[in-house]
Amino acid sequence: MNSKSARYLPLVVTVGQVVIFPYYIIWLKQVSLTFTLFAWFFAAFSFAAAWGYRTFQSKKNKERSYIFVVYAGMGMVYILIGCTTNSYESLPYIVLLLQVILGLLQGYFRAWHTEQETYHLHAVHHYLIVGFMMIGFSFLKIISPVVFLTIFGFLLLMCSLWEFIRREKWTLTKNV
Repeated sequence: MNSKSARYLPLVVTVGQVVIFPYYIIWLKQVSLTFTLFAWFFAAFSFAAAWGYRTFQSKKNKERSYIFVVYAGMGMVYILIGCTTNSYESLPYIVLLLQVILGLLQGYFRAWHTEQETYHLHAVHHYLIVGFMMIGFSFLKIISPVVFLTIFGFLLLMCSLWEFIRREKWTLTKNV
């Protein structure tokens, strides 16, 4: 690991996903209208996550991953979630598509993350940071979950941009 961002960005993403999850559940329950539809949305998410995990595991060259694209994709999904309103008739179809995309990206990210040298250290730090963040969030008054989802989406986009810049710098210095 020759870069601090390569060590810490995956931890930022995984902690952020866990911390934002309760707000995501609230949003998903609001747009689902019924428990059955909510359960089907999560089933789609789980199947897509398994597909994403399997996609990464079946790669021949695991060293060459475009993880910045995964960060950007997750960021865009969270921003789209923040921008959607409950007034669309086609909202369940949009949500289903977002669930599948998010599940696929998160499954891929999890599979990639387990292959990293710092994964075991991240697992310990992950639980500690999430615990402290959730205690901190318990003191906040929540206006709307979409605010947190949108902010996390922008954070993921910044991580994606940072990872892309870091990767390009590494590629340029390697070729010189």
